[in-house]
Amino acid sequence: MAITRKKKEELVAQYKELIENTPAMVFTNYQGTTVAQVKSLRAKLKDSNTTYAVVKNTLFELALRESGRVAPEELLRGANAVAFCGEDIGKSVTALKAWIKDAKVVEITGAILENSVLDSKNADALSDLPTKDQTRAMLLGVLSAPARQLVQIVNAPGSSLARVMNAHVEKQQEAA
Repeated sequence: MAITRKKKEELVAQYKELIENTPAMVFTNYQGTTVAQVKSLRAKLKDSNTTYAVVKNTLFELALRESGRVAPEELLRGANAVAFCGEDIGKSVTALKAWIKDAKVVEITGAILENSVLDSKNADALSDLPTKDQTRAMLLGVLSAPARQLVQIVNAPGSSLARVMNAHVEKQQEAA
């Protein structure tokens, strides 16, 4: 049964909203999955603020173009579903890969990161990105390192003097 023009417009609007609220989209070939498996994947991705949607390629391409994003023809073929990643891309792709590893049904075919098109290998590598919390921890470590070194330098003469005095006291006690 053909989709009405009104339904097509609604789908394009939904796609545009998802596109505008995501920094990265991971394309998957979902051919061979059951409805239960797709529901399971959506539930797994919900924790990482990721939306998984089966898309109609021509309508999705139109939504990409209207949103000012690239529309890669090589990714818009076949049975496509797209994971619209939350702001923590690494966490989203890691969750997707973990589900794929268990289910062995879906495969990552590529991704769009902002306006860059990634092949399947590079899209797979997005899971290596640090999570938001890991990035914050690294930044905090970098920012606190100079302060920690300054405290050690300032404390060094005092602690050296204390060690010398302690050694002198111990020497006096041994002599007595």
